[in-house]
Amino acid sequence: MNVQLAYGRGRLSVDFPDDRTTVLEPSYVAGLPDEAAAIRRALRAPLGAPPLAELVGSDQTVAISVCDITRPMPSRTLLPVLLGELAHVPDERIVILIATGTHRPNDRDELVEMLGEPIVDRYRVVNHSAFDEAGLAYLGEVEPRVPVWLNRHLVDADVRITTGFVEPHFFAGFSGGPKLVAPGLAGFRTTMRLHDAEMIASPRATWGVTEGNPIHEAIRRIAAHVGVHFSVDVAINRDRQITSVAAGEIFAVHRALAERVKHSAMQAFAAPFDVVVTTNSGYPLDQNLYQTIKGLSAAAQVVKPGGAIVCAAECADGLPSHGEYGAILAARDSPEALLEMICAPGHNRHDQWEVQIQAQIQQRARVFLKADGLSPDAVRAAHLTPIEDVESTAREQLERIGPAARLCALPEGPQTIPYLAAE
Repeated sequence: MNVQLAYGRGRLSVDFPDDRTTVLEPSYVAGLPDEAAAIRRALRAPLGAPPLAELVGSDQTVAISVCDITRPMPSRTLLPVLLGELAHVPDERIVILIATGTHRPNDRDELVEMLGEPIVDRYRVVNHSAFDEAGLAYLGEVEPRVPVWLNRHLVDADVRITTGFVEPHFFAGFSGGPKLVAPGLAGFRTTMRLHDAEMIASPRATWGVTEGNPIHEAIRRIAAHVGVHFSVDVAINRDRQITSVAAGEIFAVHRALAERVKHSAMQAFAAPFDVVVTTNSGYPLDQNLYQTIKGLSAAAQVVKPGGAIVCAAECADGLPSHGEYGAILAARDSPEALLEMICAPGHNRHDQWEVQIQAQIQQRARVFLKADGLSPDAVRAAHLTPIEDVESTAREQLERIGPAARLCALPEGPQTIPYLAAE
């Protein structure tokens, strides 16, 4: 059985035993025949809100939140249509905010790739910084004890608009919607509470779960607290084509898209697998190891205890070098020791949530990683096993476990989320 694994900007071709392999991909949904027209219709007939052009006055200021380079959001397609509906608003009254969360800022080439050169040249585009307190506004707290620090451009705008794409998220339930406010445009202290060990450890903080998920519920409270006047969310297929779009009131829009995405991107299984081969959906999602934990988490949902996860993620941007992910990994000599450190009272460091989830996965299975952007020593320093060949490693693990061992392949990584029906 030949399987094409998403890897960087291309594919890895691998062959697995026909009689022992299950391939899980998103139910393919064809792209919309006219994406621009579909977006325009959504903006003019929104859910629970006036049409965008009627909502915004020419004398008002507008802040538009968009995804950063680590997300395959089709902003280059969506923004020209949205801004066309705001043609009556002077350009200088509009600011486009890159919702970087705690990620690095995006450079001009990346902004052009994401948004298109005409938009980058015409409008003010600002990379959010979670660490620049002068650029943040404090808005009090929401439950459970979450301090609300948000980008000042967003807070000060007369009209706040979010644009995002919805897919299952490994601890927030689903991406898109209110995540474009927090953590996308949140201050560091807000993000640290949303991602602390207590929040991450909740069994409800997982793929596809919003109700009862403490992280998602806190994110919704933050978005409601600051007030979002209009939201646009899309769903996309593996070809990065828009398959669905909704606009209007932020929570109604997000619920509608999440329900549609769940049917195409999540699948139940009755029994776990001995070996799971996964990716991080290729570029731009597999740019670094930090992001690749999502692909590992998708695989972990259906791997047997003591089984193996084999992951292919290019990691062209390394660990990455920014943030504390690498430093935290280096602070202890095993996943078990890392987990003990992170869960100790009072411990709360930037990026520890990714290490916590990684360590939890490694309590369950052995993890092998093919990543051409990382040296074998760097992979070992991250407590993972470096490999050169996905196919031979997967076959070796099948043989190690025995003749009845079964393999599941996730060629698109976290764009397809398996789960056990009993759970």
